[in-house]
Amino acid sequence: MILSIEHLIEHGRAQLDSCSDSAKLDAQLLLCFVLEKERSYLLTWPDKILSQAQSSQYLELLARRINGEPIAYIVGVKEFWSLPFFVSPATLIPRPDTEILIELVLTHYGEKQNLNCLDLGTGTGAIALALASELPSWHIDAIDFSFDAVALAKRNAKALALSQVNIYQSDWFSKVSQSTSFEIIVSNPPYIDGNDENLSVGDVRFEPKSALVANEQGLGDIADITAKAVNYLAPNGALFFEHGFEQGKAVRNILRTAGFNDIETVKDLNGHDRITWGKLSITSKI
Repeated sequence: MILSIEHLIEHGRAQLDSCSDSAKLDAQLLLCFVLEKERSYLLTWPDKILSQAQSSQYLELLARRINGEPIAYIVGVKEFWSLPFFVSPATLIPRPDTEILIELVLTHYGEKQNLNCLDLGTGTGAIALALASELPSWHIDAIDFSFDAVALAKRNAKALALSQVNIYQSDWFSKVSQSTSFEIIVSNPPYIDGNDENLSVGDVRFEPKSALVANEQGLGDIADITAKAVNYLAPNGALFFEHGFEQGKAVRNILRTAGFNDIETVKDLNGHDRITWGKLSITSKI
């Protein structure tokens, strides 16, 4: 095999065509990782010959991708909200659909100063840190049940110079101070039913099941968070959920039953229900 950048990319694309919807991009990202260069470098120097060691490393990474391992776990980084996030198998990989939640919060609350915001199940810290990058006056807490996830989110906060976000371990609200009320609570909780056949295909095979699976047909954690959130939200405080594409109606019902008003479901980039949010009625707080 000719070991030029151009030929290695084409070889990778051909190998990945049957198992990836972004075969050429995957090949390019793996090669960028090996060379420690940006994609523009690949386009500028297509005829550059790689060393045998570089080529071997690339082919090893390519084999992992052919086996289905997500690119983000292989290279250890994933972009979200135009920010680079370290990722690991301890957390979910940030996805573009989650950016819709960020957009909604900014649209409805972006002009307000000094709000208290809580991110439940922060994972990599993507939601909390993206909001912090846009809203430096906000006081943001970010929690996760997993100590490994907390450590990773703190690493991302430091790398992004967003250390003002308060990141700590908690099983949902168990360690959240009851003396603090939040104007905004956001969450991308587990919402997949344990029997869902999609758990055995694609990238999710490699992601932590604890961050994916919930009981009660995937709605258990959403219902639990909603029931407890009424004790932590300020009057007219808002609760935002990311959820499964068939769960919009069920999540709206959960919020409505708990005393939320102005409930809205927003669709994702593919036209599926993805984010549902509502405001807590003043009379609903216990």
